[in-house]
Amino acid sequence: MKTKLIFCFGLLISLVLNQAHAQEGLPIYSDYLTDNYYLLYPSMAGVANCNKVRVTGRQQWFGQDDAPQLQTISYNGRIGDTPSAIGAMAYADKNGYHSQTGSYLTYAHHIMFSRNMIDANMLSFGLSAGMIQYKLDETSFPSGDPLIGGIEQSATDLNVDVGFSYHLYDFYAHVAAKNVLKNDGVNFNEQGLSYNNLRTYLASVGYVFGSINSEWTYEPSLLVARRDATKETFFDANMKVYREMDFGEIWAGLSYRRSLDGAQFTDGSGVSSQKLQYLTPFVGVEYNNIVFAYTYSYQSNSVVFQNGGFHQLTLGFNFGCRKEKFECNCPSIN
Repeated sequence: MKTKLIFCFGLLISLVLNQAHAQEGLPIYSDYLTDNYYLLYPSMAGVANCNKVRVTGRQQWFGQDDAPQLQTISYNGRIGDTPSAIGAMAYADKNGYHSQTGSYLTYAHHIMFSRNMIDANMLSFGLSAGMIQYKLDETSFPSGDPLIGGIEQSATDLNVDVGFSYHLYDFYAHVAAKNVLKNDGVNFNEQGLSYNNLRTYLASVGYVFGSINSEWTYEPSLLVARRDATKETFFDANMKVYREMDFGEIWAGLSYRRSLDGAQFTDGSGVSSQKLQYLTPFVGVEYNNIVFAYTYSYQSNSVVFQNGGFHQLTLGFNFGCRKEKFECNCPSIN
């Protein structure tokens, strides 16, 4: 039965990749580190011991008009006592004259290879499909250019993400293909050509160190992202520390994001190049199944628009938790 399910899901992915068309979705930030891997990987829907509701708000460059901002709301959890799970999320992303709003529905399935809850050995796969509306506000653009319509352009498209996750004791790995579909949308360059391939490939690995009875655990992890059309690659190197408390859990960590591709600029004496770099410290607490986290991202490049960084708040609630847990250092599933 398990083999049949994997085969059917693989066939569905093949059909989606070869026949459908759509466009970009949720931006890839570091908010997944604040107990929300579901934002990146549809296979993480329902993987945890509890149902999860998460709300995030992200703002860049306070005091600047039309600065980038993002809001998300998500839910994911198991369908009763079955190995299947569902998830849903909605988001609003605004950056200057461009904005997008979208919503996704997710189905995930989790296959247990261990015979009981003592050993964590689980393969998960998930599929998310969403509707995204893109807008480009040209009402305040200068008139007289034949390429500027002077209106608010919009387009609504379909988007699909697919992913797999594997948990083995204290180790985990995730892979996903996001924005697997193509669509022209509302973004055109001066030659009237659209950039319709926004597919991104993601992979994460991590391990949680610490003895079972210890109050402290340590989680190094690595994420690598590759944009298909532009051939750009970046990675996140992360360290997260947890401490068990009587009321729940607290955590803190640091993420370093580095692009492997440089951007050229003129510095007055010639042409130089720099690679995108972000430092992201974050802290969080879970108190009686209520989650609060704060994330700050600082861009450490020499040429930036403003020294101010990204601020993000996360609020969450866990409910419907199962009494039986895995005997492992595995915060994402326990």
